Amino acid sequence: MTRFNISLQAGVDMVLHALETAWGGELFVPKIPSYKITDVAQAIGPECEHREVGIRPGEKIHEEMITASDSYSTYDLGKYYVILPQVPVWDLEKYISYFNATLVPKGFHYTSDNNPEWETVDSLRALITEHLYPDFKI
Repeated sequence: MTRFNISLQAGVDMVLHALETAWGGELFVPKIPSYKITDVAQAIGPECEHREVGIRPGEKIHEEMITASDSYSTYDLGKYYVILPQVPVWDLEKYISYFNATLVPKGFHYTSDNNPEWETVDSLRALITEHLYPDFKI
Protein backbone atom coordinates (compact mmCIF):
# COMPACT_ATOMS: atom_id res chain seq x y z
CA MET A 1 0.00 0.00 0.00
CA THR A 2 1.18 3.48 -0.78
CA ARG A 3 0.16 6.99 0.18
CA PHE A 4 1.18 10.54 -0.65
CA ASN A 5 3.01 12.62 1.93
CA ILE A 6 2.60 16.37 2.26
CA SER A 7 4.01 18.55 5.00
CA LEU A 8 1.91 21.20 6.67
CA GLN A 9 4.16 23.88 5.13
CA ALA A 10 3.79 22.42 1.63
CA GLY A 11 0.00 22.40 2.06
CA VAL A 12 -0.01 26.02 3.19
CA ASP A 13 2.30 26.99 0.32
CA MET A 14 -0.04 25.36 -2.20
CA VAL A 15 -3.09 27.14 -0.78
CA LEU A 16 -1.26 30.48 -0.92
CA HIS A 17 -0.13 29.73 -4.47
CA ALA A 18 -3.69 28.93 -5.49
CA LEU A 19 -5.03 32.10 -3.86
CA GLU A 20 -2.41 34.20 -5.66
CA THR A 21 -2.59 32.61 -9.11
CA ALA A 22 -6.01 31.01 -9.65
CA TRP A 23 -8.08 32.35 -12.52
CA GLY A 24 -11.19 30.51 -11.35
CA GLY A 25 -12.28 26.88 -11.33
CA GLU A 26 -8.86 25.20 -11.33
CA LEU A 27 -7.96 22.31 -9.06
CA PHE A 28 -4.33 22.47 -7.93
CA VAL A 29 -2.56 19.19 -7.21
CA PRO A 30 0.84 19.29 -5.49
CA LYS A 31 3.76 17.21 -6.69
CA ILE A 32 4.67 15.46 -3.46
CA PRO A 33 6.50 12.27 -2.50
CA SER A 34 4.91 8.89 -1.93
CA TYR A 35 5.72 6.32 0.71
CA LYS A 36 4.99 2.69 1.42
CA ILE A 37 2.95 1.97 4.55
CA THR A 38 5.46 -0.75 5.44
CA ASP A 39 8.25 1.85 5.35
CA VAL A 40 6.42 3.95 7.96
CA ALA A 41 6.19 0.90 10.21
CA GLN A 42 9.90 0.23 9.71
CA ALA A 43 10.77 3.90 10.39
CA ILE A 44 8.76 3.99 13.62
CA GLY A 45 9.54 0.56 15.02
CA PRO A 46 12.46 -1.13 13.28
CA GLU A 47 12.86 -3.62 16.11
CA CYS A 48 9.16 -4.55 16.20
CA GLU A 49 7.59 -7.51 14.49
CA HIS A 50 5.69 -6.37 11.40
CA ARG A 51 3.04 -8.66 10.07
CA GLU A 52 0.71 -7.95 7.20
CA VAL A 53 -2.96 -8.10 8.09
CA GLY A 54 -4.39 -7.50 4.63
CA ILE A 55 -6.69 -4.86 3.26
CA ARG A 56 -9.55 -3.62 5.39
CA PRO A 57 -13.02 -3.15 3.84
CA GLY A 58 -13.11 0.04 1.80
CA GLU A 59 -9.37 0.66 2.12
CA LYS A 60 -7.55 1.82 -1.00
CA ILE A 61 -4.33 0.19 -2.06
CA HIS A 62 -3.00 3.43 -3.59
CA GLU A 63 -4.13 7.05 -3.55
CA GLU A 64 -5.15 8.66 -6.84
CA MET A 65 -5.05 12.44 -7.17
CA ILE A 66 -5.40 12.70 -10.95
CA THR A 67 -7.35 10.11 -12.91
CA ALA A 68 -6.71 9.15 -16.53
CA SER A 69 -9.98 10.82 -17.52
CA ASP A 70 -8.71 14.07 -15.94
CA SER A 71 -5.63 13.98 -18.20
CA TYR A 72 -7.53 15.73 -21.00
CA SER A 73 -7.68 18.92 -18.93
CA THR A 74 -4.59 18.55 -16.71
CA TYR A 75 -1.54 20.74 -17.17
CA ASP A 76 1.91 20.59 -15.63
CA LEU A 77 2.85 23.90 -14.00
CA GLY A 78 6.21 22.76 -12.62
CA LYS A 79 5.69 22.50 -8.87
CA TYR A 80 1.98 21.65 -9.28
CA TYR A 81 -0.43 20.02 -11.66
CA VAL A 82 -3.61 21.90 -12.38
CA ILE A 83 -6.88 20.38 -13.56
CA LEU A 84 -8.70 23.05 -15.52
CA PRO A 85 -12.46 23.36 -15.77
CA GLN A 86 -13.98 21.60 -18.79
CA VAL A 87 -15.36 24.91 -19.99
CA PRO A 88 -13.17 27.71 -18.63
CA VAL A 89 -14.68 31.18 -18.44
CA TRP A 90 -11.33 32.68 -19.44
CA ASP A 91 -9.06 32.32 -22.49
CA LEU A 92 -7.34 28.92 -22.31
CA GLU A 93 -4.49 29.92 -24.64
CA LYS A 94 -3.71 32.97 -22.48
CA TYR A 95 -3.67 30.74 -19.37
CA ILE A 96 -1.30 28.25 -21.00
CA SER A 97 1.00 31.02 -22.18
CA TYR A 98 0.94 32.97 -18.91
CA PHE A 99 1.85 29.94 -16.76
CA ASN A 100 3.98 28.15 -19.38
CA ALA A 101 1.64 25.22 -18.79
CA THR A 102 2.17 21.90 -20.53
CA LEU A 103 -0.68 19.49 -21.18
CA VAL A 104 0.06 16.09 -19.63
CA PRO A 105 -0.04 13.06 -21.95
CA LYS A 106 -3.45 11.53 -22.63
CA GLY A 107 -4.10 8.76 -20.11
CA PHE A 108 -1.73 10.28 -17.54
CA HIS A 109 -2.71 9.51 -13.96
CA TYR A 110 -1.06 10.61 -10.72
CA THR A 111 -1.22 7.89 -8.12
CA SER A 112 0.90 7.16 -5.09
CA ASP A 113 2.27 3.97 -6.66
CA ASN A 114 3.44 5.50 -9.98
CA ASN A 115 5.03 8.59 -8.47
CA PRO A 116 8.68 9.25 -9.37
CA GLU A 117 9.41 10.83 -5.96
CA TRP A 118 9.57 8.54 -2.89
CA GLU A 119 10.24 8.85 0.81
CA THR A 120 12.58 6.21 2.23
CA VAL A 121 12.67 4.62 5.67
CA ASP A 122 15.46 7.04 6.59
CA SER A 123 13.71 10.13 5.23
CA LEU A 124 10.47 9.13 6.99
CA ARG A 125 12.36 8.62 10.23
CA ALA A 126 13.91 12.10 9.84
CA LEU A 127 10.49 13.65 9.19
CA ILE A 128 8.99 11.94 12.24
CA THR A 129 11.92 12.97 14.43
CA GLU A 130 11.74 16.55 13.15
CA HIS A 131 8.00 16.68 13.88
CA LEU A 132 8.28 15.20 17.38
CA TYR A 133 11.53 16.89 18.36
CA PRO A 134 11.93 20.05 16.24
CA ASP A 135 15.10 21.16 18.10
CA PHE A 136 16.81 17.75 17.74
CA LYS A 137 19.36 17.45 14.91
CA ILE A 138 20.16 14.06 13.39
